Amino acid sequence: MSQTAAVPSNNQPYADLPPIIATLFEAKARKGLTFEDLAKAIGRDEIWVAAVFYGQAKMDPEDLEALARALDIPTVAIQSQLGSHWWPNRGLGPMPPTDPVLYRLYESVLVYGHAIKAVIHEKFGDGIMSMIDCKVNVTKKPDPKGDRVVLTFDGKFLPYAKW
Repeated sequence: MSQTAAVPSNNQPYADLPPIIATLFEAKARKGLTFEDLAKAIGRDEIWVAAVFYGQAKMDPEDLEALARALDIPTVAIQSQLGSHWWPNRGLGPMPPTDPVLYRLYESVLVYGHAIKAVIHEKFGDGIMSMIDCKVNVTKKPDPKGDRVVLTFDGKFLPYAKW
């Protein structure tokens, strides 16, 4: 499937990202690929690949080459902007977020955050769930009342140190 796309790289969230990001999105659309397709092609998870596209994850040289092959982009084009000299600026952006999907995720922590924290402490003790050592999955669950979004955060428990 061949599609054309133009990414408004002067708008958020793209404005603060390297220009190659627009090229990645455009190549993805041109080839009709999903993040899941790209993940399979480079041997990574679809959420991690999507994070790369938003400047939230760092590719190693092998990932970079595999992505370039999957998108038919010269490796040097990606390497010059996202290579060893570049580091992600991780974070959500302005708070509260204005995008409806991001706002609802933010709202879910506002509404259920203390309850989730209490259950984590009851089950694991005094500590946190790592977002560094974490896997995130999004699945679609059919439901007669409308499809459901199932988010899974699979993070390592890190106990607070005592000294």
